[in-house]
Amino acid sequence: MNDFAFDTEERRALRVAVGAFGRRYGAAYMQERARAGGSSDELWREAGRLGYLGVSLPEEYGGGGGGIADLVVVLEELATAGCPLLLLVVTPAICGSIIARFGTEDQKRRHLPGFADGTVRMAFGITEPDAGSNSHRITTTARRDGDDWILSGRKVFISAVDTCESVMVVARTEDARTGKLKPALFIVPLGTAGFEYRAIPMEIVSPERQFQLFFDDVRLPAAALVGEDEDAALLQLFAGLNPERIMVAAFATGIGRFALDRAVDYAKSRVVFKDAIGAHQGLAHPLAQCRIEIELARLMTQKAALLNDAGDDVGAGEAANMAKYAAAEAAVHSVDQAVQTLGGNGLTQEYGLGALITVTRATRVAPVSREMILNYVAQHTLGLPKSY
Repeated sequence: MNDFAFDTEERRALRVAVGAFGRRYGAAYMQERARAGGSSDELWREAGRLGYLGVSLPEEYGGGGGGIADLVVVLEELATAGCPLLLLVVTPAICGSIIARFGTEDQKRRHLPGFADGTVRMAFGITEPDAGSNSHRITTTARRDGDDWILSGRKVFISAVDTCESVMVVARTEDARTGKLKPALFIVPLGTAGFEYRAIPMEIVSPERQFQLFFDDVRLPAAALVGEDEDAALLQLFAGLNPERIMVAAFATGIGRFALDRAVDYAKSRVVFKDAIGAHQGLAHPLAQCRIEIELARLMTQKAALLNDAGDDVGAGEAANMAKYAAAEAAVHSVDQAVQTLGGNGLTQEYGLGALITVTRATRVAPVSREMILNYVAQHTLGLPKSY
């Protein structure tokens, strides 16, 4: 696929290399690992050794010196090959972006090289059971106790905690000047006293499981606070949540491409009456529509990535939300049409499409629902009154 200005010579080479790497593992590997309750450690660690995980991280900390646009290529091509690595959204994109931009020198040296080579993984915890889409209702709090912090609260739907060494947690601290709560980010190692996590049974077939987190007066050193400025958390969240939405869009478009490729191959070869089923417009037109929707979503994802890498947080925020919306819709449509094209075969484990129904459906809900994106566009892009 020719992506014009987005695909530089380096990104074209990266796209080809990552695609070939992903196909060595493929969808069968990912689904076998998921159904067996295992992880995709082999894939993750090899991707790290090959330099794919760190393409967006600074060179001085072991990364490739690129941007989120490069990481988009990695995740999209892996997903297109049947290996959508959800943790790519989290460790290098969210946590890596925040630490690279706002972390202390010690935090950068402690975490970024491991992020880049695949030996260190970090989860990200923001969602809470009683807050939902309203981040202003987050109740996980951190209070000072001498030089330490005491963290208390709960998080839910936090990905792949069991494969990580630590979690970056969004909490709230009391502003000494106003007495009001304000956001702050903390790095909490697994195994810290008072920190517990439990798996959530999910219908999604994925090696990356979802967890609830419990913080019962967890004592953290001063160095656990991300960065040196307590008042920088909103900027830190922008630095992480825009890449999160962009990467989820890449995740979704890659899965959409995978499903469409399977459906097209099947439609070309499957003969029921006298011609291949792809000769009938009843199947050909819906598949063509899926291709159009995927390509449009990819273009918005690429625009969002380039704006993010240019440092335009506001422009990237708008484009990232639009990209995530468009990609989720395109992926859901493509997977559904692929299943319809294959008929009963679309729901067999052999073809690997049925398992993608819940995966793509989740992209319409997380990390931000389609309704909240429509609220955002209505208010911030169209200038309509706030509706919630």
